[in-house]
Amino acid sequence: MSDVIAQIEGRIGCITLNRPKALNALSLDMVRQITAALLGWLQDPQVLAVAVRGMGKEGPFGSFCAGGDIRFFHQTATAGDPRLEDFFTEEYRLNHLIHTYPKPYVALMDGIVMGGGMGISQGASVRVVTERSKMAMPETNIGLFPDVGGGYFLSRCPGHLGEYLGLTGHMLQGEEAVHAGLADGYITSGKLPHLWQTLIETPFENGQAVERWVTTQFDRMLKTKLENRSQMDASFAKGSVQDILNQLETSPDEWSQTTAKTLRSRSPLMLHVVLEQIRRARKLGLADDLRMERDLVRHCFALRPVDQSETVEGIRALAIDKDHQPQWQPERVEEVDAAEVAAFFVSPWPAHAHPLRDLA
Repeated sequence: MSDVIAQIEGRIGCITLNRPKALNALSLDMVRQITAALLGWLQDPQVLAVAVRGMGKEGPFGSFCAGGDIRFFHQTATAGDPRLEDFFTEEYRLNHLIHTYPKPYVALMDGIVMGGGMGISQGASVRVVTERSKMAMPETNIGLFPDVGGGYFLSRCPGHLGEYLGLTGHMLQGEEAVHAGLADGYITSGKLPHLWQTLIETPFENGQAVERWVTTQFDRMLKTKLENRSQMDASFAKGSVQDILNQLETSPDEWSQTTAKTLRSRSPLMLHVVLEQIRRARKLGLADDLRMERDLVRHCFALRPVDQSETVEGIRALAIDKDHQPQWQPERVEEVDAAEVAAFFVSPWPAHAHPLRDLA
């Protein structure tokens, strides 16, 4: 069975990520299959809208997408395999295609939605979460940055929530994601099979009708807001990573202390890079943000020797050796050289040769 099931049912282009044992982590082949399906349906008058879901271990739903396949990243980076470059170029093109897709695109984000899973859902016209949704951009934990358009969508969260989520990698539950502006509505997971079936059986007149109908299925939420929002804004509005940490470490409350500890465990270099990324992204459109992120990812993997790559080391510690003891270089936020951070934002390509130069 294919890792992506893409077929037209009724008037809906249905995409099911079908790699449940790997929590539907995206491979290069999966990125290509999703892209091919979306491009094929663009001009197809039968397809009014697209719906995307993940396959869980028990059947459809229960897991959306845990992100890119980080073992593949490690393997290709250490081998100098050019498929790594292809992966990020094609993945970011797919992210752009979803954000700019002219037909409604409904993402049913049940279960794990992380990293690359956010990339194929945040551009949706209707983003649906459930009580099982676990949403995060946890890249600083592996010495990476929130890519797949993360700078774009995190920087547009309310207040300084984007900085908080990008730097800490904090995981949001379903209702919290709606309050964070990263989902449009909440549906109890038990209703999803019926929702999917109704989508494919209903003779909708147009795409807008599909979109409208899905939003009528939203359930009332119990939570009225995100907890600790005022502290997030106060701390993560600070001008630098050191200032953020100073604010947190000198505050006696438990939330501040726990958040400071989390930051101290992340890659110090990448914390600086991520803060700069999100702040720059606030002034960028999607295409320019994706170009910036394509530059950043080349710096992470290709322009640093493998033994000096924070990302290769972060993945090693988490997923390869599983010792959970990354040797970050440098070890502390206070030791990061500003020039080293600035270098990440210098594009390795002239504008006319950039791999994403034609994104509009």
